[in-house]
Amino acid sequence: MSDRPLRILVVHNRYRSEQPSGENNVVDQETALLAEAGQHVESFERRSDDIAAMSLFRKATVPLRVPWNPAVRAELTSVLRERRPDVVHIHNTFPLLSPSVLAACSDAGVPAVATLHNYTMVCAPGTLYRDGRVCTDCVGGSPLPSVRNGCYRGSRPATVPLAIGMALNRRRWWSDVARFFCISEAQRRILVQAGMPAHRLTVKHNFVPDPGPVSAGPGEHVLYLGRLTEEKGLRLLMSAWDALCTRAAPRVPLVLAGTGPLRDEVRRWAEGRDDVRYLGLRDQAQCRDLTARAVAIVAPSMWLETFGLVVVEAMAAGVPAIAAEHGSFAELVADGRTGMLHQPGDAEALAGCLHRVLADPAAARELGAAARRRYEAGFTPAVGLRRLIAGYEAAIGEFAASTGREADGRGTQTVW
Repeated sequence: MSDRPLRILVVHNRYRSEQPSGENNVVDQETALLAEAGQHVESFERRSDDIAAMSLFRKATVPLRVPWNPAVRAELTSVLRERRPDVVHIHNTFPLLSPSVLAACSDAGVPAVATLHNYTMVCAPGTLYRDGRVCTDCVGGSPLPSVRNGCYRGSRPATVPLAIGMALNRRRWWSDVARFFCISEAQRRILVQAGMPAHRLTVKHNFVPDPGPVSAGPGEHVLYLGRLTEEKGLRLLMSAWDALCTRAAPRVPLVLAGTGPLRDEVRRWAEGRDDVRYLGLRDQAQCRDLTARAVAIVAPSMWLETFGLVVVEAMAAGVPAIAAEHGSFAELVADGRTGMLHQPGDAEALAGCLHRVLADPAAARELGAAARRRYEAGFTPAVGLRRLIAGYEAAIGEFAASTGREADGRGTQTVW
């Protein structure tokens, strides 16, 4: 391997801007990190926002191209042959790119890696959550249950293109991607159980930019930050906070920031109360400030989070997290050392954790300091960059070995 910069093409279908996307943020932060480190990074993107401006006919045909988009394959193949990147890094392909990007990589002879931000390899909506519970009906089997249950947006017709894409492209994903980046070990275990090739799945946690000054005082509030949805545990949190208030008045209020389907319900619940404040949607700088001034952040998710940026952002700020003991949270939070874990779906258990944190501010600050040390050891941009480059280099080498190509610097060339 030479010391020249890598040539990386990032492939991503950006989510709608009306719904703040942690995945979009991760892609942008990784791209900026690579560029700042001297790597040569370009992007091949589509934007879901563009669907609104399409003609009625084009809108109607979008679902038909979800399983496979031949025009994208042709366009990306041309781009790859012209630019000759060392590696293609695929993030989201739904709904405007499709798995045809894999065929383009094969056509051009370029290795592909893919970050798995969710469970779309084994679940049509990517959530492993249905009807208020964790659901693994399609894991390791056919996606037909997702169609029967209308798992995507509660609609069978809307779920069909996703299920078809899963069925038709599963083997292509598993064979044509040189390296998958799972963002937690919890996610990796489920995907291996589903039959994905274990040797191609590696854990690469997301990194979080250092917010600078960390929490120094006793904290001004308990903070929920994120989408206001049932699966994020909003109703559970409301029940737990009400249960806490029957024991004694909390010394600080609960602050909720974000938006989503439960917005009106949360607003009504908070109205007229001194112990709850609903702030609505806040920008990144405001969210960092709210986090730094928190006694603790609370992440009571009902579903199996694949990572949980809000938890690691709290760690970076020296703030402990109170989180559900499943999914990635169980590996991010060391119970009683860097934060607290509660039984998933148990409002009384969550209320107990909240009570313990609020009753002992000094202990909460110790948890926060330990959380900051955990962040510095495993989730800084420097750590993220090392793991990202190592993953690229491994994928390039494995691709070269499997296709009869030899390394040309960090890239590959055909052995004629």
